[in-house]
Order: sequence, then structure tokens, then C-alpha cells
Amino acid sequence: MALSIGIVGAGTMGAGIAHVAALHKINVSLYDINEEVIRRSVERINFEMKRGVDKSKISEEDMKQAMNRIKKRTNINDLDTCDIIIEAVLEDIRVKKDLFKKLDQVAHHTTILATNTSSLSVTSIASATKKPERVIGMHFFNPVHLMKLVEVVKGTLTSDETVKRTTEIAHQIGKKTVQTKDTPGFIVNRVARPFYGEALKLLSEGVASVQEIDHIVKNSGGFKMGPFELMDLIGNDVNLSVTESVYEQMYHDPRFRPSPLQKQMVEAGLFGKKSKKGFYNYEEL
Repeated sequence: MALSIGIVGAGTMGAGIAHVAALHKINVSLYDINEEVIRRSVERINFEMKRGVDKSKISEEDMKQAMNRIKKRTNINDLDTCDIIIEAVLEDIRVKKDLFKKLDQVAHHTTILATNTSSLSVTSIASATKKPERVIGMHFFNPVHLMKLVEVVKGTLTSDETVKRTTEIAHQIGKKTVQTKDTPGFIVNRVARPFYGEALKLLSEGVASVQEIDHIVKNSGGFKMGPFELMDLIGNDVNLSVTESVYEQMYHDPRFRPSPLQKQMVEAGLFGKKSKKGFYNYEEL
């Protein structure tokens, strides 16, 4: 029987996970409470797959079959037969706990419940369920169809069997995995905080411009993208949220203090590529 994945949240990350899973011949139930969000999500998946066809990365038939594997769901009870349910909703611990409490009631007792959180405690999320041993972190990176890494996060009560099965599922959808402990920011976001933080400090102190900092990091540091290009791609609102989360969980360690400049950017609606303006202007793209 083919593997079945349920995805809760049809935003950017949920759509990306559905995209790669369907291309790897896995049945996908894409759930959201908003039908319009799901419709736009499926359109976005279709658009990205067409780009893959145009670049000869996949065939027309591969695309057709993959799109047919994605089923739109607006009733959460339709996820009851999935082998794994991956949550990709708002990065808010209260929202996630409420959702996992519901999923714990809906899902089959053998179903893995995974959270795509980028910085929140998996153990805390699992505490909302009666079976915390089946709750795990499965942190994908944006854009999901291009980024190969998945962090598999073992909560305090996550079973070894859940870790094993989740790792196998990640490999089935073409991802490379790294197992990490349930610590603030896990691996990638823990390492990335100073990368963004120092760049923002240099900019706010007038040491160098956005373009100059990105140029130095790329041309002298060997990075494919500069910190400001990357923040715009991820979303300055998302990046600020992760920074604030890590800062709180690290008991206000000054090394992880958020930047007032980035908060101002978010308050001004300068989220980056998704809002057409951020540290760079994308209106003509």
C-alpha cells in the first residue's frame, strides 16, 4: 500500500511538502480550513511543477500523476487514515498545541504526528497529546522542492520507533536528514541567528549597506546568498518570529537578541519577496 501523508496548513511550507511528496509517488491529503487557501496552494504547486517540466527535470506525465495524488481537504477527520500528519501552520505554540490535541483525537493510533516548527519546543507541543511518543519535529526548509535537508527533532518522550519511521519517510520523499535534540532553534536556526544578527547590527550601526554586506559575504565568504537576500527569501516576519522564539527560550541570552531594525521592517510590511519589498525591491520581478 502506498504511503499516505496528511499536511495541515496549505501555506508556503505545506504546499512545498505536498509538492515533493506527490512527485515521489506518495498520496497527499492537503488540509486547510480555508478553501481559497487550498485552491491557491494547488495552483502554486502546479506552477512550480510546470517550471520543472520546462527545465526538463520532470515529464508532463510525471506532473499529471503527481497532481492527481494531491487531494484537497477541508475536513480534518479526512486525515484519519494517513501514515503521518505533518503540521505546517502558524509559528505559535498555542495554535500548535490546540491543533495537536485535535489531531491526537482524529488520527489513527499508529499515525505519526510531526510538526514543521522551526524553533518551538517539540516536547511542549507533544504535551498537548495523550501519546507524546508519536510526536516528532520534521523541519523542512524553504523552498521545500529545492532544499534537501530535513531536521528530525526528537522530543523528550518521542520514541525511537517514531524517529526511525520519520527518517525513512523523509528519505522516501528525497530528503537528507539530520537528527537533532529538542533545543531552541535546533541546528540550522541556532547557527543562523548570529549570521543574520551580526549583519543587522552592521547595517543598523551604519558600518556598511545591505548590498555591501551581501557582496562581502558572497564573494569573500563563499555563501550562495547574502544574509539580507536570504532574510527576504524566508520572509522578514518569519525570521523575526524565529529570532524572538530562540531569544525567549534561551532566557534572553544577548547573543540571540532580536534587532529593532528588523522589527521596524516587519511593522512596515516589508516582509521580502512575498510582499514585493524588503531589504530589496522585487516589484518588477
